[in-house]
Amino acid sequence: MRAVSTRMKMSTGERVFGIVNAIIMITICLVIIYPIYYVVIASMTDPVIVNSGKPLLFVEKLYLKGYETTLKYKPLWTAYGNTILYTVVGSITSLITTVPAGYALSRKDLPGRRGLIFVFTFTMFFSGGIIPLYLTIKSLGIYNSIWAMVLPVAVSAYNLIVCRSFFEAGIPGELLEAAKVDGCSDLRFFFSIAIPISTTIIAVMCLFYATAMWNQFFNALMYLKDDDKMPLQVVLRNLVLMNQANQMGSSGDAMITKQKLAEQLKYCIVVASAVPLLAAYPFLQKYFAKGVTIGAVKG
Repeated sequence: MRAVSTRMKMSTGERVFGIVNAIIMITICLVIIYPIYYVVIASMTDPVIVNSGKPLLFVEKLYLKGYETTLKYKPLWTAYGNTILYTVVGSITSLITTVPAGYALSRKDLPGRRGLIFVFTFTMFFSGGIIPLYLTIKSLGIYNSIWAMVLPVAVSAYNLIVCRSFFEAGIPGELLEAAKVDGCSDLRFFFSIAIPISTTIIAVMCLFYATAMWNQFFNALMYLKDDDKMPLQVVLRNLVLMNQANQMGSSGDAMITKQKLAEQLKYCIVVASAVPLLAAYPFLQKYFAKGVTIGAVKG
């Protein structure tokens, strides 16, 4: 017997809508992708061509002085190690503080729950300021240490609210009641039941915190003083400033060469700082897509 096709025939209006929708989405993707592509191409192209203002679709004249200078800069590799250390320790610390707090705030039987939620939400709009935070870091004795990078950003109020929303929607109260009937304590329920079924939110929190920690810049300038403890973003910024300053006192061809190098370094540094995150993102994209819908209202 001939198989009966269950595919519904699309109307003309639906076809037109699909085509228009596809064109719009492709256009949006190109608008997003081209700046990234442009930076990669510009980092390998002669700065004279880049500064001409013409659109770059491919490398017209290969120029790799920027990458040579960047990769030969020894503090860069120390900074990479520091950033990886800060990111790993910071992400673990943030998960240890955010996930249990989000679960606790999702429990309606938590004493003072509404007041705690208000306090956390209040910090999203108002803060004590930079100077009180700096004085707190100094008084705690963690200035110029890894904890000065990790502890001030250990908990994000936004991430905490997202985490709480996930536990409220993803763990039904009946499951907790059934576990308590079987003699399960709150701690055992959290570690044996809540955590195993919450891998999605844990992965999302890890992605959010790791990205924020990788891009740390201002806190490093505020709370670190030793050059060998600086993260990647600060060292790359110093490299650009150093090459711009080296143009002073130069003349003729030497100044032109240094100016070209300083211009290309801007693009090389963007690539050097973004490549690790861009390489890791495809493996975490499915968790990120789920995380965007956490707490959404179902229609």
